[in-house]
Amino acid sequence: MSEAAARPDHPGLAARRVAADVLMAVLQRRRPLDEALALGGALDQRDRALAHMLVATSLRRLGSLRALLAQYLEQGMPANVPLVEAALLVGATQLLFLSVPAHAAVDLSVQLVAETRVARRYSGLINAVLRRLAASGRDKLAAIPAMIDTPAWLMQRWEKTYGAETAHAIAGAHQVESALDLSVKENAEDWAARLGGRALACRSVRLIAEGPVTALAGYDEGAWWVQDAAAALPARLLGDVKGMKIADLCAAPGGKTAQLAAAGAHVVAVDRSAPRLQRLKENLARLNLSAEVVVADAGEWDAGPFDAVLLDAPCSATGTIRRHPDIVWVKRLEDIAALAAVQGRLLGHAAKLVRPGGLLIYATCSLEPEEGIDQVETFLAERRDFVRVPVKPAEIGGDTSLISIKEELRTLPCHMPDSDKRMAGCDGFYAARLARR
Repeated sequence: MSEAAARPDHPGLAARRVAADVLMAVLQRRRPLDEALALGGALDQRDRALAHMLVATSLRRLGSLRALLAQYLEQGMPANVPLVEAALLVGATQLLFLSVPAHAAVDLSVQLVAETRVARRYSGLINAVLRRLAASGRDKLAAIPAMIDTPAWLMQRWEKTYGAETAHAIAGAHQVESALDLSVKENAEDWAARLGGRALACRSVRLIAEGPVTALAGYDEGAWWVQDAAAALPARLLGDVKGMKIADLCAAPGGKTAQLAAAGAHVVAVDRSAPRLQRLKENLARLNLSAEVVVADAGEWDAGPFDAVLLDAPCSATGTIRRHPDIVWVKRLEDIAALAAVQGRLLGHAAKLVRPGGLLIYATCSLEPEEGIDQVETFLAERRDFVRVPVKPAEIGGDTSLISIKEELRTLPCHMPDSDKRMAGCDGFYAARLARR
């Protein structure tokens, strides 16, 4: 507990304190943002939302912020006192991206370090740097390229896989906070009008939500659920599923289970995490949908055969950086190889659950080829009883840019453009449709 914890806080200081603590947890200990924020102490709803925005924005623009702050730190960032960088990041984020008055952003950041004996000697430094930043930082920020906000090892991988132009477009898409996408049971156009959003060609509804999602029209009656537009596409590759028996593997938190159940399928939702499946059950109850829920390792669960199996495999999640900007600072190159081994095991077992003539959808929210096309190529080389079924534009809203050269689904964060940047982009998703002979 800080030395100032017993004194009344200045308004907004508690949120900044939690934001600084969470930043240190992510950057120093590689702890996921949501997990660190959940342990960040008691905050009211407004302060918790502010703390999340401060951290998410800082991480989304971390490369730019570090490059910019370095221009004002003649001796470099103080070593072994991570609170100093956290306080500077929180202050700079407010000044450059959140339009917080300069005096408040500077003073609250100074108070953050003044609370601890080790860091308080840097109070003057933080005050000086942030005041200079307030005066000239925006002009200097404009000259920093978007790619600097992506770690070099990841940018190099994307340039190799997608080409430099597309890789830079992906990095640019990650600089903008994602909109809110909803999957609706029916009448996407009507719900888009009611919620003040837009109906996308792929049948999702997109909007800029202010305030809690639970306060939006249609939430209580279960008319829709939150699901990125790209994440909703793999389940649609199964076509008309009414009456089909389908296994949804690694199902939690349940967006695809809800899609399939709403379309009339008999769904068995399998996941190894009981707490995450409890959330899935709660979501289904709100939506007035039903599915069989099984707590099990999807790589060992024995059942079926099924008309179709949908495997949304655990992955590095580099396709979801727009919504989870901590991923690029938490994940490492070695994580991809480890996860690829898990995916191969899961895909091999999922194939055993598919009846002859049935379908298997393999999907990941990753941009990395080892977790997508490489998995399927290896699988098809080993399993001659399975073949690819090409994805057609009409199945995914008519957008040919979302189909790879192998005729599989391949969405990127820079896809689904919009004249309003806040409404543009989607998760990076890969999905292959395979049929058992």
